[in-house]
Amino acid sequence: MQENKYDVSKLDSLLLRFIGSPQSGWIDMQVTHNTKAEFLYKLTTAKAALQEITLIPGETTYIFLQDLAKKLELDFKKLQDEFQKLSPLPEGTLVPDTYHMPIGITEKKLIRLLLKVSHKRMKAFSVKIFGLYSEKKWFHYVAIASIIQKESANEKEMPLVSSVIYNRIKKGMKLQMDGTLNYGKYSHVKVTPQRIRNDKSIYNTYIHKGVPVVPVCNVSFTAIRAAIFPAKTNYLYFMKNSNNTHDFTRNYSTHLANIRRATKRNK
Repeated sequence: MQENKYDVSKLDSLLLRFIGSPQSGWIDMQVTHNTKAEFLYKLTTAKAALQEITLIPGETTYIFLQDLAKKLELDFKKLQDEFQKLSPLPEGTLVPDTYHMPIGITEKKLIRLLLKVSHKRMKAFSVKIFGLYSEKKWFHYVAIASIIQKESANEKEMPLVSSVIYNRIKKGMKLQMDGTLNYGKYSHVKVTPQRIRNDKSIYNTYIHKGVPVVPVCNVSFTAIRAAIFPAKTNYLYFMKNSNNTHDFTRNYSTHLANIRRATKRNK
């Protein structure tokens, strides 16, 4: 502080010993002007200056870390490296929510905190439903839930989309769902026929059968519940309608008619 020409002395240092230890990082002084006594007191007692950050259900970790880096003025590469080092999976290990993070937090501490809070909440939800927490079992359902999250128009549809996934797998059909290709940096990129043909990743459900072994995105507990408790239907197909929801059907002929209707509408 002396280097920045603030009026401080050894007496101030002695006073701080009685008041308490100064906090690290940014703190919220609440007002722009303080007496020296108020300033010293707030150094030890004021709340941390916080930045609100929101992880939206369906968003990928790649995009979320970019958002964190921008809002908290952190290094994206360091955030990515810490996440890859500490997360059990490259995707789906964060709980979507609004978090309040202290300004000045390091990349390592931020990732540790997010993963710790998310793991605690996921474990509690698993115990509530299954009576225990098995990481392998849990993230199998998160992987299914991530497709549900990407494909559903709303929460009401989630159990129906879930039923289509299970019904197609039971019949040995490929899922063939565009949402699985909205992974990582492609989270908001329109899926084209060319992407479907050329993308050789584990996420391409037009090429590979079953559910990708890694979640496509971070998911809500509503989507996870739908993955665990799918609706009981015989639906095999769904297509977006004019209300921006989906028409579900078990018959391919009806599905084709829905596709033609949508194609005509979009011309």
